[in-house]
Amino acid sequence: MQRSQSTGRDYDVAVIGGGLVGIAVAWGLARLGQRVAVLDEVDGAKRASRGNFALVWVQSKGLGMGEYAGWTVRSSNGWAGLADELGRETGVDVHFERPGGFHLALSERELEMRATSLKRLHNQPRMVGYETTMLTHSEIKRMLPDIGPDVVGGSYCPLDGHVNSQKLLRALHQGFAQLGGTYLPGSTALHIAQAGGGFSIKTTDGAVAAGKVVLAAGNANMALAPQVGLSVPMLPERGQIIVTERTERFLRHPVVTIRQTDEGTVMLGDSREETTDDRGANPQINSVMAARASRMFPRLARLNVVRTWSAIRVMTADGFPIYDQSVTHPGAFVVTCHSGVTLAANHAYDMAGMIARGALDPDVAVFSARRFDANAGA
Repeated sequence: MQRSQSTGRDYDVAVIGGGLVGIAVAWGLARLGQRVAVLDEVDGAKRASRGNFALVWVQSKGLGMGEYAGWTVRSSNGWAGLADELGRETGVDVHFERPGGFHLALSERELEMRATSLKRLHNQPRMVGYETTMLTHSEIKRMLPDIGPDVVGGSYCPLDGHVNSQKLLRALHQGFAQLGGTYLPGSTALHIAQAGGGFSIKTTDGAVAAGKVVLAAGNANMALAPQVGLSVPMLPERGQIIVTERTERFLRHPVVTIRQTDEGTVMLGDSREETTDDRGANPQINSVMAARASRMFPRLARLNVVRTWSAIRVMTADGFPIYDQSVTHPGAFVVTCHSGVTLAANHAYDMAGMIARGALDPDVAVFSARRFDANAGA
């Protein structure tokens, strides 16, 4: 592993965005010896990285794009190595666990819909298979003894897990700094132009010069991408989360909408709204989430809620990642996705390696935004 310290404001790569996607790519580039700057907004900016559910999730991924299933499995398998390396380098335990995860159904109709969805997923072309098992109530109860009688069944995937995403964000930033990376908070990117065989990026705190530029700014990529000849179509989506008080450990396996953290709290997240306004929360939605969670695990009804929040999700127009490189502006890349936690290992190792080499590998071409043009034509 090579380490280098940037000098001045000239870098091999400028990564725009200091959230989980951007800092994972930046850390990966720095560990390859690249001189990297991360251009970030102010600390109070809207950040999906601080409002996510912290799952490393495989089951359900890939319906509509079989290659995405394989990409997700690849990252899930790489996660133990990422957590170990970050722990050794920074001393920060990100509390990654992969005990397998559940998707629970509260009615026979929900269970049938789940089984049908998984069948469609695994029968589609170019699907990289992974094990997902449909289970009955009694089978699930052997692994989740606290489930309530309303749980009629569900699905289980051994590749699912979770992590402390806030400690992950801290570890990646700390590791990036230790590798000689330069973090520039308060440097919101405003304009990108080609200059001197590379790029000049005008920010709210001056200009930064770099040989390559990576757009990893979440929803802000929509405005930045056209400046380098790229397109990043996004959808507005907000989610809400409820966090309970700490309680004894009872939930070893994460559920897609419920997980017990390493600190003992329980997180509930089971909502989707078409909006980009993250101010406040909708009490009616919280009420439905709490009611469903209490039916799945009746003991949750006895716990106090200590905080709630809403957060904007980074969601592309079809839900799949967008990885692209510019033809008109060579050296410009975009890396954006909804699953910044799940795909962190791929971004840190695979995507960073491709960007350092100056070209994306053919096996990620399916994730280019050109697919939207093809779909429109069809």
